[in-house]
Amino acid sequence: MSEIQGQQTAVRLYGPSDLRVDTVPFDATLAPDEVLIRVLATGVCGSDLHPYETGSIGSTELNSPLVLGHEFSGLVEQVGSAVENLAVGTRVAVDPAWVCGTCRECMSGNPNLCRRQRFCGLAPDDGSLRERLVAPARFCHPVPDSVSDASAALLEPLGIALHATDLARIRVGAKVAILGAGPIGLCLAQTTRAAGAGTVWIHDPLEYRQKFAEQYGAIALPDDAEADVVIEAAWARESVQRAMDIVRPGGTVVLVGIPFEDTVSFKHSVARRKGLTILMCRRMKNVYARCLQLVESGRVNVESMVTHRFPLKETPHAFELNAKYQQQVVKIIIENPTT
Repeated sequence: MSEIQGQQTAVRLYGPSDLRVDTVPFDATLAPDEVLIRVLATGVCGSDLHPYETGSIGSTELNSPLVLGHEFSGLVEQVGSAVENLAVGTRVAVDPAWVCGTCRECMSGNPNLCRRQRFCGLAPDDGSLRERLVAPARFCHPVPDSVSDASAALLEPLGIALHATDLARIRVGAKVAILGAGPIGLCLAQTTRAAGAGTVWIHDPLEYRQKFAEQYGAIALPDDAEADVVIEAAWARESVQRAMDIVRPGGTVVLVGIPFEDTVSFKHSVARRKGLTILMCRRMKNVYARCLQLVESGRVNVESMVTHRFPLKETPHAFELNAKYQQQVVKIIIENPTT
């Protein structure tokens, strides 16, 4: 065990819309299988906006100051005595879901359903909107020089999109509709095409986001569309019913969005009479290697989604801007470079 002590800057959420830049003690113990990470880039995610706006997400409530942030990349500054696959100075993308690896769900190939997992930035575990953190080495994925810090951080939302695409089992030439042109929706526009979709429709109520999606080959959803697969990637409100209405009989609906109210509703008769397959997307499985290959090969471009960049100390302003959808924001990256 190695003791790490000092001070660092951390952005902590105290309550709804109450983000503060604090100087806090950094007292940590580096276990043999862990590494010390200097955070380089963090993406602001829609699921960060839930606790920011309401103080909760799903059934998880904020009970004490919390460091948000789970889409991140960093630099390895120290390694535990048992770590063999990472060296000091390695840039890594970090999977924020730290699963046990031994439970029934993990052993059956469903680590995203692990009931003992810890998740960066979800109470009670602090996330990446700080200078440094300690992470298990097995969740840190080295990235080449050709992949930027921001792109490495965005492997996390890309992983969500790739998992949703896997769930949808898209056939070559299929018609796919995506509801929501935020970062996950934009990733889906690319992963579904990579999976063989022939037509990719997308809809977002914000006109600038709708237009932004065109660069990824997605086209506006027509009123009379009937899709083989519909992927809901918005706030899971009225968009859930719309997904049921758009999909063809016998089609598949994948729900990715997380509702503020922690409930969704749709007409049972529509889903029943169409005989729909309805799937829930829970984070991702072991897809980081595939995500890295997609980005490195140029088949998916995540960096192009970034519209705003802020230093760590301006995180409160960044969240306010994102929550109000100001300045045509699509994706914000919080940067904490080493120089």
